[in-house]
Amino acid sequence: MIAPRNLCRRGWMAILIIACTTMAWTLFPLSARAQDLLSPVPSTQLGVPPELEDVGFKPMLNGQVPLNLEFRDESGAAVKLGDFFHGKPVILALVYYQCPLLCNQELEGLVGSLKMLTFDAGKEFNVVVVSFDPRETAAMASAKKQGILARYRRADPDAGWHFLTGQSSAIEPLATSVGFHYVWDTPSGMWAHASGILLLTPQGRISRYFYGIEYSPRDVRLGLIEASDNKIGTPIDQALLFCYHYDPASGKYGVLVQRMLRIGGLLTILGIGGIILLCVRRTRQIHHVGATRA
Repeated sequence: MIAPRNLCRRGWMAILIIACTTMAWTLFPLSARAQDLLSPVPSTQLGVPPELEDVGFKPMLNGQVPLNLEFRDESGAAVKLGDFFHGKPVILALVYYQCPLLCNQELEGLVGSLKMLTFDAGKEFNVVVVSFDPRETAAMASAKKQGILARYRRADPDAGWHFLTGQSSAIEPLATSVGFHYVWDTPSGMWAHASGILLLTPQGRISRYFYGIEYSPRDVRLGLIEASDNKIGTPIDQALLFCYHYDPASGKYGVLVQRMLRIGGLLTILGIGGIILLCVRRTRQIHHVGATRA
């Protein structure tokens, strides 16, 4: 059995460790070197040709996507962009189906992320993939869809995935509304474009951007919950959203240090109070035993 004096001493050591840890998080949330590593490198330092400098995403959070734009779905039927919302958030991917490199990786990354979620496409959200190449056909869209659904492997996924083609008169306004800039690169014979997905609210407003070709399932889940105005998800998800916030610059969710510090401070106070209460109770017990023996 641990003596009361040693118990209290260990308790105060624990309090000291908790306090020092909280202070470290307060004073050193992120080193200057880490900040430098997270900062984007200017395109001029990467040797990007002038004609390609505008290629990429220019985030337009909360911007409205024109839902009346007309496209063709994978069956060749005429549709409007707004047909795929139906009160659900939408994941939007701008690709071209004959892309030999980046677009395939982007869609593979999206499928890999969505397979990790308990949410189902067509139930909690929809996925809309739009080709920004006006030369592509519904047959190409259908072939790409079949390949993706073969990987997704969920019950009735066809209702939640939509692969569209269209004319420049619809593609360009859509790309402009989401800040997606791309150009034809004659030397390579391919489209130069960025890689990423967007999360849209059921009203067609831009909620989140996720960049690259791999997307954290946690980030996608939190993004879908926020885009749905918290109409999907669990209480645990709500707790995670309290501790994480979306960074538009990186396109990722990160720990909200201030809130974590508040939680850490509360736990510290509770820990101190608990240890003090335990020490007082043990001291009273000792005095009571001593008085009884006397």
